[in-house]
Amino acid sequence: MNFASMLSYQHFPIYAIMVLFLGAFLIVLFGKNRIARHLLAFLAVAGSLSFLCALVPRVMLNGEIIAYWMGGRVPAGGYAIGIALEVDALSLFFALLVAVAVFVSCVYSFSYMNRDDNVPQYYTLFLMLAGGVMGLVLSGDLFNMFIMVEILTFAAVALTAFRNRATGALEAAFKYLVVGSIGSTCILAGTIMLYAQVHTLNFAQLSALIPGQLNNATKVAFALLFVGFSTKAFIVPFHPLAADAHGAAPASISVLISGVLTKSGLYGIIRLVYFLFQSMGLGTIQFMLVFIGSLSMFVCVTMALAQHDFKRLLAFHSISQIGYVLTAAGLCTALGISAGLYHAMNHTLFKGLLFLAAGAVLHETGTTDLDRLGGLSKKMPHTTALFLVGAASISGIPPFNGFASKWMVYQATYEKAVESGNIGFLLVTIIALITSVLTLASFVKVSQSVFFGQLPKEYENVKEVPFGMRFAMGIFATLCVVTGLFPKLVNTYLTEPAARAVFSVGHYINAMMGGGYAESVMGELAPAAQTVTFVEVGVWNPVSWLLVLAIMLLAVTLVAILGKYDRVSEQPADQKLAGKYDLFFGGEQSVYSQVGGGDLFWGFKHNWRHYFSFMHDLHSGVVNDYALWAVVALALCTVFLQIVL
Repeated sequence: MNFASMLSYQHFPIYAIMVLFLGAFLIVLFGKNRIARHLLAFLAVAGSLSFLCALVPRVMLNGEIIAYWMGGRVPAGGYAIGIALEVDALSLFFALLVAVAVFVSCVYSFSYMNRDDNVPQYYTLFLMLAGGVMGLVLSGDLFNMFIMVEILTFAAVALTAFRNRATGALEAAFKYLVVGSIGSTCILAGTIMLYAQVHTLNFAQLSALIPGQLNNATKVAFALLFVGFSTKAFIVPFHPLAADAHGAAPASISVLISGVLTKSGLYGIIRLVYFLFQSMGLGTIQFMLVFIGSLSMFVCVTMALAQHDFKRLLAFHSISQIGYVLTAAGLCTALGISAGLYHAMNHTLFKGLLFLAAGAVLHETGTTDLDRLGGLSKKMPHTTALFLVGAASISGIPPFNGFASKWMVYQATYEKAVESGNIGFLLVTIIALITSVLTLASFVKVSQSVFFGQLPKEYENVKEVPFGMRFAMGIFATLCVVTGLFPKLVNTYLTEPAARAVFSVGHYINAMMGGGYAESVMGELAPAAQTVTFVEVGVWNPVSWLLVLAIMLLAVTLVAILGKYDRVSEQPADQKLAGKYDLFFGGEQSVYSQVGGGDLFWGFKHNWRHYFSFMHDLHSGVVNDYALWAVVALALCTVFLQIVL
C-alpha cells in the first residue's frame, strides 16, 4: 500500500477507531508529562472527529455505504471472510455523536482533572472507552461488536471507580461490573447461538440469513441480544446503574456514560430489530419498544424529582430522555426514526452540558447535595448561564434543540395514532408531554436549589471555573442553540439520511456482500427498496402549537386526577408536618427561607406518596436485586418473543 492510497477516504473508518486506541497506548508511554498527555489526548480525539467529518459528504449527502474489510479480504463465493467495518448514514450519525461528546469531554478534562492523582491512567481509560464505543458503532461484525462492548464496559467500570475515595464510587463500579457483565454475557451467548445457526458473524450476511431461519433458538438469541444492548442503554429496568455510575464518576466521564454509552446500546437495539431480525413490521415488536420507552420516560423522570443529589438527578433524566428515543424508534415510521435520532443527538448535547455544569459546581464547592447548595449564580455567573441553556433544552423550551426534537416525537406518536387507529399511541403522546412538564418542574427545582436563593456562608469564596471548562460547556451550549434554531438543516443533512438508512436493509446487505446478494439468498423475503418520505409540520407552526397545548392541558388534568389532590382541610392533624400547610402572606415581615432541593415540590410528592413509597422500596440499592432484574427481564423478553415472532 503506497502513501497516496493510505489517504483514501475508504480507510477513514479504521483510522477514526485506531487513532483513539493509539492515543491510549502512547499516553501509557509518555503520559507522565502533563503537556505530552494533553497533546496526545487532544490529537487523538480531534483526529477521530476529523476523519468522521470528512465522510459526511459521501455518506450523508450522496448515500454511499463504505465497506472496509480488514486485510483487504472481501466476500468470496457468497461467504464473508474476516472482519469488516461498515459506514452507512446510521452508523456515521452515531459515530459523529460519539466523536463530538468525546472531543468536548476531553477539552473539559484538561482543567477539571488537574486536582486528581493518576491522571495518565485516566486519559488511557478515557481513550479506551471512546475507542470501544467508536469500534462498536462502525463494526460490521457481530463478534467484533462484542469485543468492543467488553472494552467499553471495563473502561467505564474503571472510570466509575477512578475517584475511589469518593463515597459510593467502588460500590457503584461493582454494581456496574456485575450487571454490565450480565449484559455482555447475554450479547456473547446470543452471538454464539446465531453463529451455530448460520455459521457467520458478518452483520450484513446475518441480516440476509436470519429472517428465513427463525426458530426457537434464534428467538432466544434475539432476547439475549436485546437484553444485552438494553443494559448498555440503561433503559428500565437497568436504570439504577446509570444513577450509581453517574453519581460516582467524574463529570467528564458522566458525559460519556450518558451521551456515548447509552447511544451504543440504542444503536445495537436499532440494528437488531430493523436489520438483523427485520421484525419491526410486527405490531407486537413495535409495542415492546414503545412500551419500554414510555415506561423509561415516566419512571425515570419521577425518580429524578425525588433526588437530592445533582448528578443522580441528571442521571435519571438521562434515561428518561433515552425513553423518548426508544419510543420514537419503536413507531417504525420515517418521521418516528428521524425524531428519535434528532432527540438522540440533542440528548448528547444538552445532557453533556448539564453534566459538565454539575462537574463545575462539584469542582468549586466539593458537593452536589442540592440541600447544601444555593446562590451560586452570584459567584459562577457563566456556569449558571450555560446551565440554564441546558435546562431549557432538556425541558423542551423553544427555541432550544430539545423543543424541536420533542415536537417531532409528539407529532410522530400522534400521527401513528391517527394512521393506525390505535388510541394507545395518543396515550404515548400524553405520557411524553407529562414527562416534559415534570422535566421542566425538576429543573426549576435544580435551578432554585443550586444557583439561586441565598448563598451559604461556606461558599462565599467560591470562584468561577477555569476558562477551559467554560469553553467546553460553551461548545455544547452553542450547539444546543444552533440545532434548535435550524431544525430543517439538521433533518436534511443528518437525521433524514440516517433514517433512510434504517429502511434500506436490502441496500445495506448488497453494499457489504455484493450486488444482488440479498435477493439471491432471501428470495421473497428480500426487503424491497422503499421510497422514504418525511411529512412533518414545521416546528414554528402556530396551529400545531395549539394542538400541543390542548394535549398538554389534558396531560396536566390526568396528572391531577391520578395524584388525588389533597385539600388542606382534608389532612388529619397527626399527618400535618410543621409549616407544610401554613399559609404565608408576604409584606408583614422580611424573613428569608431557603427552599431546599427536597421541599420545592413537596406537595406533588406528598400527593403521589404511595407511588414514591413503592419506588423507594423497589430500588433497594442491592446489587443482587439488580442482577435479578436482569434475569427476570431476560425471561420475560424470551417468553414474549417466543409467542409473537
